[in-house]
Amino acid sequence: MKKIISGGTGEFTDKKSRFIANIYHIEDEDMAVKIIEQLRKKYWDARHNCYAYVLGGKSEIQRFSDDGEPSGTAGKPILEVITGNECGNCLCVVTRYFGGVLLGTGGLIRAYTNAAKEALAVCRLGELTEGVHAFLDVDYNYVGKVQYICAQNDITIVNTEYADGVTFELMMENAARNVLEKNMTEMSSGKICLRDTCSMQMYRDDTGKLCR
Repeated sequence: MKKIISGGTGEFTDKKSRFIANIYHIEDEDMAVKIIEQLRKKYWDARHNCYAYVLGGKSEIQRFSDDGEPSGTAGKPILEVITGNECGNCLCVVTRYFGGVLLGTGGLIRAYTNAAKEALAVCRLGELTEGVHAFLDVDYNYVGKVQYICAQNDITIVNTEYADGVTFELMMENAARNVLEKNMTEMSSGKICLRDTCSMQMYRDDTGKLCR
């Protein structure tokens, strides 16, 4: 399952009709409804605001609306873009400004599909994985070594605080944790260890960075 870490906007034009797609991460149906209403106010002069969204660990909740377009030509194609790309807890709203020319059933399906794909293409997505969030306290002599180990093992340094010593806030998959702890034990004779470790589900984005 993929998470929308940051949403995106895309646009598709066919025979002077503009289709503007917006994609968001959502937590529940109330959030989805609120965003849909906000977009309806933003695009108050548009002919249609069609949408689809999925919710749940296995996307068991699925909703879509053609908002006045012929049945099956808007909401369902948008939904298929979301589910086909394995996006979870995701809302996509496609706004149509009518260009004066009817597109027909096939044309509408193609237009709503392409608009949703354009928006999804600029989203930042994350792949679900299991890992830990933790802190590592070291003195300045170890800073370079920690940074090197993290870079070599896909460990994300969320934040670094410099004071009397240095504190790294880290996110890593379980295998990387074992490597880091082994290296820290060997370098410090067991004096340095991770603290406040918390197992959690996290996401790795398309740059390889871990995030919540």
